[in-house]
Amino acid sequence: MIYTVTLNPSIDYIVRLDKVNVGSVNRMESDDKFAGGKGINVSRVLKRLGIDNTATGFIGGFTGKFITDTLENEAIATNFVQVLEDTRINVKIKADAETEINGTGPIVTSEQLAELKEILSGLSEQDTVVFAGSSNKNLGNVVYKELISLTRQTGAQVVCDFEGQTLIDSLEFQPLLVKPNNHELGDIFGVKLEKLDEIEKYAREILAKGAQHVIISMAGDGALLVTKDGAYFAKPIKGIVKNSVGAGDSMVAGFTGEFVRSGNAVEAFKWGVACGTATTFSDDLATADFINKTYEKVEVEKI
Repeated sequence: MIYTVTLNPSIDYIVRLDKVNVGSVNRMESDDKFAGGKGINVSRVLKRLGIDNTATGFIGGFTGKFITDTLENEAIATNFVQVLEDTRINVKIKADAETEINGTGPIVTSEQLAELKEILSGLSEQDTVVFAGSSNKNLGNVVYKELISLTRQTGAQVVCDFEGQTLIDSLEFQPLLVKPNNHELGDIFGVKLEKLDEIEKYAREILAKGAQHVIISMAGDGALLVTKDGAYFAKPIKGIVKNSVGAGDSMVAGFTGEFVRSGNAVEAFKWGVACGTATTFSDDLATADFINKTYEKVEVEKI
């Protein structure tokens, strides 16, 4: 079974209008509300690929109920730990310029953290856990090290979709996959990365530190998979970019789902690219039909 862990999920409230007039009453043209959070996005895409999974983490209040209802309506199993405060709301204003206002999220008590640890400690080597996104303010991202260590002690595999120090800290646990983009990879080593051979060089540094597979996403310039067996480049696919939110999460879902199914890293990479690209060209997370059509356009070559 694949589990996704979202410690600080959100309702993503998207508001659209032509222009924001600061200090005045603004009327939106349209709005949407989505169950948000990186792990939750992974769960939703996995389900669209026909892969059962369980979403866990912390949830609370009427906003949390909206998220669990959304997931249950999509036939996604949930096993969240209930917290006392409301799950946060992140506001995304799409106008002449895009603006985001993100909530802080609820406080998590030591008892609630212990409940999540109990869930993770009950896993086995048959399971894979996707850890993604930021943690609750009072826990800090350092809590991930504790949770990942506990998960690995059960024999389960872990996928770690982090950046910066949190990604570096996860490498000692030999994650199945890490997925920084080329800018995040450069920031880790204090260099600017643009050429493919330079990106491969530093991706191999991440591999040497413990990761089993490294995917470097390069926005409109394609993606790179680096494994102990070789490096593989996915050519960029042309299309109209509609959405950057959830594209990376979709890539994680595609890779993880296929790798757990087949154990084939290159095939998993193709599905990751298909899912990520399809979401980029969609208003929301990509549909199964569009992912399948996009998969037919994926071209991967060994370099």
